[in-house]
Amino acid sequence: MTSAPPRYTYAGAGVSVAAGNALVRRIAPLARSTARAGADADLGGFGGFFDLRAAGYADPLLVAANDGVGTKLRLAIDHGRHDGVGIDLVAMCVNDLIVQGAEPLFFLDYFACGKLDPEVAEAVVAGIARGCREAGCALIGGETAEMPGMYAPGDYDLAGFCVGAVERGEQLTGGRVAPGHVLLGLASSGVHSNGYSLVRRLAADHGWRLDRPALFEPDRILRDVLLEPTRIYVGSLLPQIRAGRIDALAHITGGGLLENVPRVLPAGCHARIDADRWPQPRLMAFLQGQGNIEPEEMARTFNCGIGMVVMVQPSLVEDTAAALREAGETVHVIGAVEEGERGCTVQGGAGTWSARAAWQAAHAG
Repeated sequence: MTSAPPRYTYAGAGVSVAAGNALVRRIAPLARSTARAGADADLGGFGGFFDLRAAGYADPLLVAANDGVGTKLRLAIDHGRHDGVGIDLVAMCVNDLIVQGAEPLFFLDYFACGKLDPEVAEAVVAGIARGCREAGCALIGGETAEMPGMYAPGDYDLAGFCVGAVERGEQLTGGRVAPGHVLLGLASSGVHSNGYSLVRRLAADHGWRLDRPALFEPDRILRDVLLEPTRIYVGSLLPQIRAGRIDALAHITGGGLLENVPRVLPAGCHARIDADRWPQPRLMAFLQGQGNIEPEEMARTFNCGIGMVVMVQPSLVEDTAAALREAGETVHVIGAVEEGERGCTVQGGAGTWSARAAWQAAHAG
């Protein structure tokens, strides 16, 4: 008697549809907590709807952004700290929208893993929902992909997608910036989500004990300092944009001050930043000392304590800075725009370095 051939199932191949459905039920209340005008933030359909008219827009331009968390995710996975990276994911997208003058409206996430751990996935989505609430956008959908053989056990990856809107003619393009504009720097909350490949190399080479108090901040565990979520600037900046006080913004991500500030400068404008105008965060000083990192490398790799640069006319500096401080930001006057070749120069006690030549070559044409 011959035995019956084995019956194959999707679950037997490593993908549990039931677990995925259970996760949707678990995270549905998190999505509903992000509901806003224009979206009910309910999950379960093939796509998410958003009503621009209900959100109060008459003639809007849509602005889209997507991003990830980078190798900061490796630290989070290794130390079982999954909630903060969801905030990072939202922050990296919505901060890119606000620099266009756009209000973030809705967000979608992509969570990929080898085997779904519902508790981990729920913690990540809880962070995403928290970031969406802080940014004022609705979590209207996403994708959970369970792909055996694609990821090591316990590993996962994230991507985020956000769409915002700005009324036609009110978008920020940098076209209004001119010599004489003042640069305000808004403090970062830490490393944010760029430069972690270097952070992790330093940690490995120097044998950092990430579960011990930080040498430069003894009341906090080093792991927690390094995993501090990226600051979301939408709530403080959007009212100032709508009041017409801000002419340009630069989100300081990969490339640091040197590479990001010139992205919003028109031809004939050069940003000059004085690094002595704000205190270097102890975390940044620690990283620089541990790696014997040159100042120029710091300014091109890390945010150096400034997560967003705001460009305003001189007559509006005092009022704008006061309003941003009232909204909870730490604000520094860090430099000005002057006439010259488009680029950025950062100077301080450690010397002067410029991105003009490198930036111009990278963005020629």
